[in-house]
Amino acid sequence: MNIDEVIQKYITKGRRTRMLLLTSLEWMLVAGGVMITSLTLPSIVEDLAGTTGSQSMMASSVFVGMLLGALFSGMISDRFGRKWTNLILLLIAGLSTGFTGASVSMRTFSVGRFVAGIGYGGLLPVVNAYLTEFSSIRIRGLYLALLESSWAVGSIITGGFTMLTLNSLGWRWSFYFLALFSVPLLLISFFLPESPKYQFMKKGKVALEKILGKEIDEEIEMHKQSKQPILGLFKGDLARRTIMIWISWFSVSFVYYGIYTWAPKIFMSKGLTPVSSLWYTFFMLIMQLPGYLTAVILIERIGRKPSLTFFFGGMAVSSIVMALVNSSALLLVASVLISLFVLGAWGMVYAYTPELYPTEMRALGNGASGVMARAAGIVAPFFTNLVMGGTGSVFVVMIFMAALSLFAAIIVSKMGVETKQAIIE
Repeated sequence: MNIDEVIQKYITKGRRTRMLLLTSLEWMLVAGGVMITSLTLPSIVEDLAGTTGSQSMMASSVFVGMLLGALFSGMISDRFGRKWTNLILLLIAGLSTGFTGASVSMRTFSVGRFVAGIGYGGLLPVVNAYLTEFSSIRIRGLYLALLESSWAVGSIITGGFTMLTLNSLGWRWSFYFLALFSVPLLLISFFLPESPKYQFMKKGKVALEKILGKEIDEEIEMHKQSKQPILGLFKGDLARRTIMIWISWFSVSFVYYGIYTWAPKIFMSKGLTPVSSLWYTFFMLIMQLPGYLTAVILIERIGRKPSLTFFFGGMAVSSIVMALVNSSALLLVASVLISLFVLGAWGMVYAYTPELYPTEMRALGNGASGVMARAAGIVAPFFTNLVMGGTGSVFVVMIFMAALSLFAAIIVSKMGVETKQAIIE
């Protein structure tokens, strides 16, 4: 019996659901921690004006940290396990988010965001691999898409808290709120078991039976293990997959962070007032959820490859719409389209990536792909700010986003492989 079939047979629906719930709560923490800048940055800049540091670094420091976290967490997780890596990263994220809230200068804020980014960027690939290895073949794609959809929920909760408290409590309490949210997650995660696939790979059948709480009569088959350095991602058939998914991650991240980080500034360039711009930005956060839910519907119905191609094509079209519209009503429509397609693409790449790699390098594959996203997250806010500062409009920015999205759609359609209902070892 294949290890995937063992997990499908012996892990109960209730246990899988509990894992989905916990990992989704962690995903919400990361989403809130990353997206909080969009709504609080104007207030933070005003409060810390005249202190050491720069606005651009304040906007991008979290992504620099996320790049490092994504780069190393996968390798650490593949070596020492999903559970303990997850716990350490949660601790880093929670403590440094609280520290960020107590910042007294732009520089200390940027340092706090950088360290928090290490935790956030590391958690994403580790949590993704963790849930993947508890999920059965039939519902794996659905569960991973649901996990990614919790990003929208986390963004909405944090955004709602910020909009309700920004004027009365100030921007600091948005960060304290997230730090407090991490405490129960740490306590729950401490009592979780190791991933069954990882435990079987490292310690064999007896260790697997201990996690499952059951004796397994069948013989368990798994491919021969081998050490996998990062260059292993480019060996044989994996090279094509790696190039395709790296381009996908970079493209969706560039468009997402290039737009969302400076969303209030983009809306003001279209003629909205500062207050209206904040509310439009919050509305965009809310409209992320339909994008994820669309991915949930499509992933098991039409498959990974055609769904991702569809979302990238939609990103290209909606970016052009955003570039051309001027009225507030049409701007709202463009915002809905952007959120729908960009977040649908995010949901797909997170569900698709762990299915492209074997167990001993799954977290590495996730983490390396995450590095592409974090690199885009660093560059994109600088790009948007620089181009809008030079041109005074968002037109050039959105046309570039459209071209990048179209390129990604072509790459996925030509180089992607379908993993729907496929056994992954």
